[in-house]
Formats: sequence, structure tokens, C-alpha cells
Amino acid sequence: MAANMRGLTQFIADIRGARVRELEEKRINKEMANIRKKFKAWCSCHAADGNLDGYQKKKYVAKIIFTYILGYKVDVGHMEAVNLISSSKYSEKQIGYLAVTLLMHENSDFLRLVVNSIRKDLDENNEVSNCLALHAIANVGSSEMAEALSEDVHRLLISPTSQTFVKKKAALTLLRLYRKHPTVIPAAEWALRLVSIMDDQDLGVVICVTSLIMALAQDHLDAYAVCYTKAVDRLHRLVIEGEYSATYAYYKVPSPWLQVKLLRLLQYYSPSEDATLRSVLHEVLQTIMNNSAEPSRNVQHNNAQHAVLFEAISLAIHLDASSPLVGTSAVLLARFISSKETNVRYLGLDTMAHLAARADSLEPLKKHQGTIILSLRDKDISVRRRALDLLYSMCDTDNSELIVGELLRYLKVADYALREEMVLKIAILTEKYANSYKWYVDTILQLISAAGDHVGDEVWYRVVQIVTNTEDLQEYAAKVVFEHLKSPSTHESLVKVGGYILGEYGHLIANDAGYSPLEQFQVLHSKSQFCVASTRSLLLSTYIKWVNVFPEIKPQLINIFERYRHVLDAELQQRACEFYSLASRPDDDEVLQNVCEEMPPFPPRVSALIGRLNRKLGDTEDKRTWIHGGKEMNLERHANSRKATLGPGSSATGTTTVTGNTDAQDVMSSLAGLNLSSPGEQSDPSRVDSSVVAPRVAVGPSVEKWFNKLIYSTDGVLYEDVQIQIGVKSRYQGHLGQLAIYLGNKISVPLTSFTSTIHVNDSEALSATFAKIPPNLLVPRTQSQQLLHVECKKAFSSFPILTVSFLAGAHQSVSIRLPISVTKFIEGVKLGQADFFERWKVIGGPPREAQAVFPITLDGTGQLDLVRYRQVVSGNHLEILGDVDPNPNNLVAAGVLHTSVDGKVGCLLRLEPNREAKLCRLTVRSTSEDVAAEVLRLIEKLLRLDSS
Repeated sequence: MAANMRGLTQFIADIRGARVRELEEKRINKEMANIRKKFKAWCSCHAADGNLDGYQKKKYVAKIIFTYILGYKVDVGHMEAVNLISSSKYSEKQIGYLAVTLLMHENSDFLRLVVNSIRKDLDENNEVSNCLALHAIANVGSSEMAEALSEDVHRLLISPTSQTFVKKKAALTLLRLYRKHPTVIPAAEWALRLVSIMDDQDLGVVICVTSLIMALAQDHLDAYAVCYTKAVDRLHRLVIEGEYSATYAYYKVPSPWLQVKLLRLLQYYSPSEDATLRSVLHEVLQTIMNNSAEPSRNVQHNNAQHAVLFEAISLAIHLDASSPLVGTSAVLLARFISSKETNVRYLGLDTMAHLAARADSLEPLKKHQGTIILSLRDKDISVRRRALDLLYSMCDTDNSELIVGELLRYLKVADYALREEMVLKIAILTEKYANSYKWYVDTILQLISAAGDHVGDEVWYRVVQIVTNTEDLQEYAAKVVFEHLKSPSTHESLVKVGGYILGEYGHLIANDAGYSPLEQFQVLHSKSQFCVASTRSLLLSTYIKWVNVFPEIKPQLINIFERYRHVLDAELQQRACEFYSLASRPDDDEVLQNVCEEMPPFPPRVSALIGRLNRKLGDTEDKRTWIHGGKEMNLERHANSRKATLGPGSSATGTTTVTGNTDAQDVMSSLAGLNLSSPGEQSDPSRVDSSVVAPRVAVGPSVEKWFNKLIYSTDGVLYEDVQIQIGVKSRYQGHLGQLAIYLGNKISVPLTSFTSTIHVNDSEALSATFAKIPPNLLVPRTQSQQLLHVECKKAFSSFPILTVSFLAGAHQSVSIRLPISVTKFIEGVKLGQADFFERWKVIGGPPREAQAVFPITLDGTGQLDLVRYRQVVSGNHLEILGDVDPNPNNLVAAGVLHTSVDGKVGCLLRLEPNREAKLCRLTVRSTSEDVAAEVLRLIEKLLRLDSS
């Protein structure tokens, strides 16, 4: 840059040649004065040399930038930099953007002037201008810029005409804006379109988009749920199929950065219930572990392989802590925590802490307890911190005394940066796993003595609370704290504990040798001169308690109150005056006794220590999916986060309610269960409850007609438009079924980033999973088949929803109901007349009977369409029984519903059409009232449609 501008080159040379700072400042001041003069002349319309060309402006702004980089304040050139951005020449535009990003902070008024210029560069069909604009947005990142330009950045990212390096920069720019201004980015609205880019052929684009999705998915899990399948599919293609270019192989490891990000992304979600995804993921993880079994001599290869391996182990733990994969991982981790490489030791300890936080048994980890304790004395502080975290997580009732003892010994020589965290963890472990209260008191007082200033108030508050609430402990605690106070140097926190405990329970030991009231007073008061005012205030409260229970030392105590009446501290003075007045009252006065009664037990409360520890550790940009502290603590955290996510008005089933006027909600809740629809209007399975997070299904006369036909037939078209056709062919056996879904591309270009997902409203009643991960490309004018396995666990009433999304120029998405009803799992049963009516009577009437009367129309000859009725009933898998009903127009049918959880459910049906009245009565009886109602609803709807 400087080579093309001789003035700039000379200016830099002069600065470097300055021997002392004064000469440097003199040269800079001279140059700044000259630049001001030139810019002032340029702004003046009367100046003779007022027409600065682009080269001169570029040169002077470059000098200003260099001066700023040297650390000098600059107050000139901002407007000229804004003007340079609008230049058509790259060199001038580049200097303008550089000046804007360096000289202007995010609240600068000048930024408003460049927004339109940046938008213009984003809109240009010139990738260099696009990239300069993206750099400026990411570096400045102001709120105003994010609001004005985030849509333009998103458009560049999703545009099919954008170059790959523009897409990468756009993704990272959006990530920067989201981290600074998360409310500006419509993350949920963009979810499907952003996730589709994970199928991009360029792995560089995929890495950048995955980084963006990782940030967005942490805050919008449901919206980005489809990324789970994409991540598993991409990992399978990378690790198993080797689908990557040589450019992205780092020392023979396929794109380790992308693998790590995908493995981490999968940990944000609960383990998938899809057997296909679980199988593919298991294969991927097993392959990664097998590839890392033997270390290579190449350090870079080992580093890359270890990075992937540790993240794979974390995912394996997240999926199932008791799986064979995790057993293999534990063996590998044991080797890693003894490695000579510091990074490997660090990652080994951290991953082992994850295992301790999720494992049902800690026995495999306890085998390496000695090695972990030795890691507390590692030369690297980060390794020491991870060892502390691991010991904290793997502690239980069996090894608590050993681990706490080791931590106490190490505390005396530990780094100051570790001590406060260590104190909190020792206090938590001591309280949680104490085998006896005496051990608890001994350990905590030893901790307070050793840690000193690193002991927070929460620690001694908790000691006081536990001693107060445990009567058997009070005498022992008073003796132990008295012995600790005898030592020459005592920390103030210990004085506070001693003041409280001796004030409340000192009388319990006053008759024992060496613990007389006078000795207690002398030991405690000797420490007061080294304490701050708040601690002295607490000691005054101890003294007034002693006035009540130790009359033999009352004169000494009154003397202290007298002296403190004249101190400058207002709190101390007020206490001393009040206590002096109380202590001076007659001995038979009951006021002192009432005031100094023993403290009652504290109400049960959760320890504040864990909250303090979590606040201290804080959150990072990449949120952890687990915390240190064992399985129990992680389960509790998960339950609390679940409650926080659902919030008031929500339930664990994923159903959310809109919060609004409380009175209105109360009125509506009192109406729950009433049918508020108009007469004749029946519930329709296509109407998905708006409170349930489910895709919006496609509607239309043809779609509805095709769907209704497939309810009582096995194959046919389900959806069709100008681009895509979807058809199904099904078969069922017992409680299992299989659907072949045919996806046809009707256009002459491929449908890329093709995604198929299934939404099941009640996963406890019905499961639906693809036999294999669907392909992400549908070639022109061809048809692809996907097999869907379904299982009926219980009776259900809502249809699964298939959502297909793809790129065909723009991103498109179609959601349709799949014709999987409860009747598909019914098997027809042949019964004679006597058997049928006997079972009909045994089942009885409501609630196990469902009945409806509805109008019908006659066929063209004015007769009942009995053939059609038979088609509908038999198409719902019920066996039509002959010679059962004496009326030949009536239909009688029977069947058994097969479910894997509730077993077999019997179902009987009678259809009684009346030609003269043009009405039909449909009656269904079942051993399950839910099944009776659902079979009635399905068949009645189909007959109503036929009649209309």
C-alpha cells in the first residue's frame, strides 16, 4: 500500500527515523497540520486548490490511520473516510473502510452516514465490495448497523449466486452481530434456511454456518432441531464415507474443526429416539475411537485426532453414560491423564469430569484417584484447575474424607487464583458427604483457618445454620471453635463463627475445665482489636448474651459496653448504648432474659454455596451441557433448566399457553372440555392445536381428497405441485407398519439440501422413524424412495406430519399429514352372530360406546351406496361380518387393535343407514373408550365426505 504512495512512504520513514519521542511528535504534528489545511481547503469552495482527487484523499487518510495505530489521538479525516467508501476504486474504498473500522466507535454519529454506502456495496455483484462491507459490519457491529443491515447480510449468505468466501464471511458476520445484539436477529424465522446451508458442497461454508447455528441453536433449540439430522449425516459422510476434498484434510484427519463443531452441536439436544440416527451416530463414534486407538508419531496429526476424539467421548457420555462406547472411553481417558502432553492431560481430566457428572457408577474413575490427586500439583495451572473439578465431581460418601483431606492439604500451597473456588468446593463436599457432624465441624473450621481471606460469608453462614439446627452438635462445636480461637493468629471469619457459637452455646461448656466464662471472654475479646467494625458489632451481641447467662463476668462486659458508647462508628455506638442500658437493669428484670433467648432453628433452606459457585464460574459464549458436581447435581440442573424453559403456563409435553388476562384465562379454563363449535361441525385431525409447536400443514381440495382416500386405502398420491410429487404405499402387521414414501422431482434442476422430518404429536403413543438418513439431493425428473417404520404403542388421535424442505432457487418447505391412523393397526376378526352380540353386550354402553347420527345422500338411482360403505369400513381394517344383522342394509364389523404397550384392544362396529330418513347411525364399542371415540370419528368423517 505504502509503495504506491510516496508521501506515505516518506512519512513512515521520517517517523521511524526520529531518535526521540519529541522529534516523532513534532513530525506528526506538522503532518496533521498539513492534512487539516488540505482538507479545509478541499471543503472551501473558494480555495484555489480545493479539488483534492481520490489519490490525495486516500494518501492523507492513510497517514491518519498510521498515526492512530501509533497511539496518537486523531480528530480529523472522518468525513473524508466516509467519502472514500463511496469510491469506485478498490484501493480508495479499502482505505475508507479501514479508517471507518479503526477511527469510529460503534456509537459514532458518522456511522449513520456510511450505512447506505455499506448497503450499496452489499447489493453489488462484486465479491470484493461485498467482503469489505462485511468486514466493516463485523468489526464495528453497532446496534444501528445490525438493525439496518442484518437482512442484507442474511441475503448474501443464502443467495445461490454468492461466492463461497462471501458466504463464509456473511455467516461469521451474522455470528458477530448475534453475539452482540441477539434481539436484532430473527433467529427462529431464519432457522430452516440457515440449516439447509449445512449441506453446502464447500466444507469451509459448512464450518462457518455450523459456528453460526451453534450460537443460534443454544437459544432456539426447537427452531433448529432439524440441524440434528444434518449434523449426523455430515459426520457420517466425513468419517465413514470419506466425502471431503484433500484441501480439508488436516494431517490425514478430515476437517477436524468441522467434526468438533458438529459433535458439540449434537450435545445441545437430548439423545434422539430415532433408532436410525442412533445407529449411524454409534458407528461414527466407534470409528473415531478406533482411529485414535494407536497414537501417531506426527504431533499435528495427534493434536487433530485428539481434538475430535475428546469431543466424540463427550457426545458418547451425553448419549448414554452406561454404553460400551463410554466403557472404551474410560480406558482411553485413563491413558490420557498420564500423558506427557499438557494439552492431552488437560482434555483428559476435563472429559473425565464430564463422565463423573453423568456416570451411574464412579468405580472406574476411582481406580485412577491417585493419578488425579497428583495432577493437583501439575506444573500447569489449567491442569490443576481441571484436576480440582474432577475431584469435586467424583467425590461420594466412600471417598469424601480422602478427597476433602487432600484438597485441604493442597489449599495451603494452591495458587491464589484457585483458592476461592477450592474453598467453595470443599465446603460443599464437606456438607454433602459428611458421615458425622463432628467431622463436618472439624473440617469446616480447619478450612476457615487455612483459607483466611478466601472464605466468603456464605461459608460461615452455613456453619452457623447447621450448628443451630443440630442440637447434638452444639456442645462439640462450642469446644472446637474455642480451641481454634486459642491459636495466636485467627482469621476474622473464624472469630465471627466463634462469636456466634460461643454466644449461643458457650453456657453448655462453661462448667468444664478450661472453658470457664472468664476464659471464653478473654480468648474471644483478645481477638476483637484486630477485627473490623462489623465483626465487633457481632461480638457485642455475644457479650450481651453472656450478661444474661454468665453473671460472674457481668462487670467486665458492662465496662466494654461503656467504652464502646463513645466510639465514632455509629453502628457500634448504637449497639453499645442499647446493650449498656439492658445490662444495667436490675437482676430480677425479665427484659434481658426475653431479649437474649436462644436463637430458634433456622427454617430449612437450600445451601447458598452451590449458587455462589455457579455465579463465580459464570457462563461462556459456548454453553456447557453439564456442570461439575456429579450426576445428582446435573439431574437437578436439568430439571431446573427445563422448568425455566417451559416457564409459567407451560407443560413438559411441549404444549405452551399464551399468557394474557388472568380473568379471561380463568373463564376459559372453566369452559375446558365443552364443545364450542357450531352444530354439525366435527373435530378435524388436520387442525393442529395452535398451542403445540407443529408445522403448518398444506391445505387444498386435492390434498384433502388424496389424504382422505389414503385413510382407507394402501397406496396413492399424497401431495403434488409443479416441482414435487409425494406418494405413499403402506403395509401393516400387528402393531408395526411400514410406509414407502415416494418423492419425485418434476423439474429439470436438482432439489438440493433436501430434508425430510417427521413430527409426531404424542411420541409415547406412536413412533415413526426413517429406515436410513434421507438423501440430501433429489436429481432432476427422478423419484426417490424413503422407508418409514411406525409402531403403535397406545391409542392415538393425531396424524404424524411429514415436512420436506429443499432448495430450488429459493428455500421451500411443505408439510403434509401422513395417513397413519389408529385403524391401520387393527386386524379384522371373524365372529358369528351369537359371539358378536354376546361381546357387544359385555362391552356395554357409554363410555365404552361412541355413537353418532348424521345425514347421508343416496346414489344416482336413489339407493344406499352400500358398496362405498363397505369400502370405508373394510379399508379401516375391520372385518365385515355377514349374516349377523337381520337388516341386509346394515353393516356389522369387528377387529382387534394391536399396541405394543397397552396390548390388544377389541373393537365392534354397527352401521345402520336409513334410506327413507336419509340418515345413518354409526355405533362403535370397544374395551377402550379412547379407541371407540377415535374409530367413530375417523369412519364418520369419511362417510360424511362421501355423502357430501
